[in-house]
Amino acid sequence: MKKIKEYIIRFIDGFCMALADSVPGVSGGTIAFLLGFYDEFISSLDDLLRGNLKKKKKALEFLIKLGIGWVIGFALSATILSNLFTTKIYLMSSLFIGFIIGAIPIVIKDEKKSIKGHYKNIFFALIGIGIVVGISFLTQVGGIKVDITHLNLLSVIYVFISAALAITAMVLPGISGSTLLLIFGLYAPIMNAIKNFLHFDFSVLPLLIIFGLGIIAGIVSFVKIVRTCLEKYRSQTIYVIIGMMIGSLYAIVLGPTTIEGANFAMLDLKTFSIPFFILGIAIIIGLEFLKQYLKKN
Repeated sequence: MKKIKEYIIRFIDGFCMALADSVPGVSGGTIAFLLGFYDEFISSLDDLLRGNLKKKKKALEFLIKLGIGWVIGFALSATILSNLFTTKIYLMSSLFIGFIIGAIPIVIKDEKKSIKGHYKNIFFALIGIGIVVGISFLTQVGGIKVDITHLNLLSVIYVFISAALAITAMVLPGISGSTLLLIFGLYAPIMNAIKNFLHFDFSVLPLLIIFGLGIIAGIVSFVKIVRTCLEKYRSQTIYVIIGMMIGSLYAIVLGPTTIEGANFAMLDLKTFSIPFFILGIAIIIGLEFLKQYLKKN
């Protein structure tokens, strides 16, 4: 029974991460952080790459459980929910603002030891806000235009490096890997390639393989840094993460300007949905209660 509950928890964790990762302005790392498994997620990635055999087995087991939910969630996003995020972008943006607003107090409560008495580190929160706002501003002023219909050496290198940077952002709470892909001009091509592959169009396979190799390279080079920061400089890192989460509110408000078509930023009550905002907070509170209940039982 305990194992079944663990599988259910990890499936939900991975599924929620995937939904967040597929939406510009939202980070799967944020979901991992607020659901309380971010440290284990980072440690498992690092142990899988650098740990001994025992640690590798434990890490692989954890990541497979998480990965099943993530793959299903991302496939759902790429096929069904992608249209919803386009046609109902203001409702979805209001929902995710509710997520973030509801998540920040939970993160502060869970990381009380790292925050209380370390208020000088608020400077790091400002750095976190600045990073996310800066990246989001680049998206607003216009992303890079790139043609990857016919892959050559230059476009292969470009896709590889972009993927490595995007997965770095997806791992960090607050920075959206999807937003980086928008800046690099790869969000729509990659999402369309995934959608086509799921419909058995294998002509997109070379692009997805290159993108996948870039993701692996990004994980290999970055997770050790994050783990070290969490272990040795936890207070500063937590402040940066909270700052990134606050900054992601700006990214979500600008989210409608990054999709195809003429969409205005979500700046007034005509575009902001209070019911969906409340729903977002309610979902986060519900997930927190579910997490605490499953831990106790």
